[in-house]
Amino acid sequence: MRACTFTVLIVLAIASACSTSHKKDYASLPDEQLHKVADSLARAYIITDGHVDLPYRLKVKNFRLDREYLGIPVETKEGDFDYVRAKKGGLDAPFMSIYIPSSYQQKPDMGKALADSLINMIHFIADSVADKFALAGSPDEIIANTKAGKISLPMGMENGAPIGNDLANVKYFYDRGIRYITLTHGKDNQICDSSYDTLNTSNGLSPFGEKVVAEMNRVGIMVDISHVSDSTFYDVMKITKAPCIASHSSCRYFTPGFQRNMNDDMIKALAKNGGVIQINFGASFLDSVARRNDALRDSLEKILQEKKLTSADQDAQPIIDQFARDHKELFSDVERVADHIDHVVKLVGIDHVGIGSDYDGVGDSLPVGLKDVSQYPNLIYVLLKRGYTPADIEKICSGNVFRVWNQVIAVAGH
Repeated sequence: MRACTFTVLIVLAIASACSTSHKKDYASLPDEQLHKVADSLARAYIITDGHVDLPYRLKVKNFRLDREYLGIPVETKEGDFDYVRAKKGGLDAPFMSIYIPSSYQQKPDMGKALADSLINMIHFIADSVADKFALAGSPDEIIANTKAGKISLPMGMENGAPIGNDLANVKYFYDRGIRYITLTHGKDNQICDSSYDTLNTSNGLSPFGEKVVAEMNRVGIMVDISHVSDSTFYDVMKITKAPCIASHSSCRYFTPGFQRNMNDDMIKALAKNGGVIQINFGASFLDSVARRNDALRDSLEKILQEKKLTSADQDAQPIIDQFARDHKELFSDVERVADHIDHVVKLVGIDHVGIGSDYDGVGDSLPVGLKDVSQYPNLIYVLLKRGYTPADIEKICSGNVFRVWNQVIAVAGH
């Protein structure tokens, strides 16, 4: 828990006094009071999000390592993340995704230069806006940054391709600040097979990929099994000496046939490993109905293109909002995110679920009530309404991920 304000303590005390049953205290509160409790918990507990695609969004927008660009990550009307909205939502530690598109696997350096440039961007932001942001390489550093009023910017690399064929690059990226690596992305790579590919190049982990997982264990980088094929997942479970994460995946139970999500047996195996699945907020991850509406989303894109707008343009927002009102089936909602959390908890318990929104990575498909980083309290409100305790919510917000991360550090002997 971060340092609580007097207001937080008062709100929680009032809520606790409402009933003799701790579990039912919050669920039985009037909505207005329950929202206040949710807001208070969002500020009382450290919130970490396993996957925020700010670096690549800034790259696409031609962000420069120059002072005139520094206002963008602080406050902007574009995208899903900035400092002001993160503070409003209680977000303390968004993992910055160092995203390497699969096309870079074909380059001679397999994306290493791109990875370095995105890492440099995050270092630049943390160094240049040091009163608001700070790098973080461990849960202890996040806790210290939070106490200092700063938002931590830990980093995870989405796609291990930049490791190339040299195991020494695992330690290289650790030294640069990377604390998890998603083994692949949209295509099979030299490490393993992807859930989005059909080639089954290695039928799971490649022999080199097995060495990569072992080396990640050795140096203290979390193994992220989002994006990998089912066979890759089970290969990782067999050989890893440390618990793993799924930094931004959801439950296949709600999206049959969508291999990118995890099925029940995989979630059970991840829990047995001691790991955590961090629920993705993208519509196609949350609901089969939403997945069937790709064509509908395409029609929205066509409308915007005809008006020479992109979804990031300020003038596009009223059009998007009206389209959402006219096509309510297009988007999921915060309740569905809570359904995924419920499903994991029923399967394997409260200790194996977290948040991995994929903000700035899933376009206009975010659920109603969780449209940007200012809205985490809406999810906490729904969880309270469903009977989750504050202790449960703290685990979901950061406790479970911190436990895994600290175990990975312990295995590495740091």
